[in-house]
Amino acid sequence: MKKYWSIFKIQLINSLAYPGELFGRSLMILPFMWIFYQLWRVTFAAAGTQEINGLTVATTLWYLMLAETIELSRPRLGNTISDAVKDGSIAYILSKPYDFLLYHYSSAMGETIFRGVMNAVLGGAMVWFLVGPPPDPLGWPLVIITIFGAWTLNFCIAAMIGLSAFVVEDISAFQWIYQKFAFILGGLLIPLDFYPEWLQTIAHSLPFASMVYGPARLFVEPSLPAFAATFGMQLAWILGLSLLLIFFYRRSLVHLTVNGG
Repeated sequence: MKKYWSIFKIQLINSLAYPGELFGRSLMILPFMWIFYQLWRVTFAAAGTQEINGLTVATTLWYLMLAETIELSRPRLGNTISDAVKDGSIAYILSKPYDFLLYHYSSAMGETIFRGVMNAVLGGAMVWFLVGPPPDPLGWPLVIITIFGAWTLNFCIAAMIGLSAFVVEDISAFQWIYQKFAFILGGLLIPLDFYPEWLQTIAHSLPFASMVYGPARLFVEPSLPAFAATFGMQLAWILGLSLLLIFFYRRSLVHLTVNGG
């Protein structure tokens, strides 16, 4: 595992090579949080209530801050694998003495961490200014664990989408569909608490809720039972999707046609 740890550290260091770019990309979260604040402030006022299904304006904003941090920080792994197939560099990677999937997982995690920290700092500062201090920091260690679980889940799905480039090469349609499912059924734009009960049931039965809603909801209402439920669901999905990913990877190699270099 030392070689994958080295890959992780190298990518982690590389992500700091251009701090201006890292900071500039993270600024995107600021207008998002401002728009969310205006939207939900008006929504709660129009409803004539301070709380909707257990969430206030403040907790809704903190929920959305963490949800956006998870989404904006994850690398676009599908494009990375697709580009490698198209330009032929996939052959170089496959010839190396390490597992293709673990290589990309280590690289993706190294690329994600500092981006996530920067998004959380900038987004958190904006939300603190708008609605007040964050939830109880004693729950943050548990939230961080579930964030890594969310990123790992995203890796499994994004890697399968990227591996589809072994067969179809153009993966943009699959990425678009995945993104929209994550937005709607993951609770990225609207907390699942605000959905009708039948739609909440569907959303909670899919992996997208464990990728966004679970960690973000735990952030605003931390507890050991909530952590156990969220992380337990993540582990179940990670196990199932990892097995599917390995199967999909082995089948994809059969169809691989390398172009270019």
